[in-house]
Amino acid sequence: MDDKVQEIVSRLEKLFPDRLELNFSNPLELLVAVVLSAQTTDKKVNQLTEVLFKKYKDCEDYLRVSLEELEKDISSVNYYRNKAKFIKSACQRIMEEFGGKVPDTMEGLTSLPGVGRKSANIILYNAFGKNEGIAVDTHVARVSQRLGLTEEDKPEKIEQDLMRVVPKELWGKFSNLLILLGRYVCTAQKPKHQECPLYDLCPSREL
Repeated sequence: MDDKVQEIVSRLEKLFPDRLELNFSNPLELLVAVVLSAQTTDKKVNQLTEVLFKKYKDCEDYLRVSLEELEKDISSVNYYRNKAKFIKSACQRIMEEFGGKVPDTMEGLTSLPGVGRKSANIILYNAFGKNEGIAVDTHVARVSQRLGLTEEDKPEKIEQDLMRVVPKELWGKFSNLLILLGRYVCTAQKPKHQECPLYDLCPSREL
């Protein structure tokens, strides 16, 4: 299976960059962007954060304003009230428990409100260069199932299957590349088989 995975990564690297489509310049910005991205497109989040990150530079900035003001500032995204609470609570914890710096461990990140394992994996790799696991979103789940890398449906079980067959040094990159493939080529409704660089490797192409 290692050979197949290496071939998948090699082909996708030629098409896609090893990075997120969320814009950020430091770990806190990525944390906020990831929280905002739930049930919201990356494009929409980037439009918002272009303005937001000029106003909010650190955790203290988020804590300085009222919840109502932060809600207003992020009201263009879905579930903005919950997300405003998550951001303020996460910043409070970062100040109290982590000296004002976003933690760079799975345990530390998942202790923050609004941050689950998937989000923590994304932050660890893209902000800190750490491979602690594989972020499994809907794109990674769908593509890995179609490629025959897992038969599981639950993200945590899909992640376990992928961690067994993908070399650890490729975990973060593998997730980033599969997200982009799933977003633009291996789409949920009408996968673009003619454009897929993995077509000959994909057992689901006959389905």
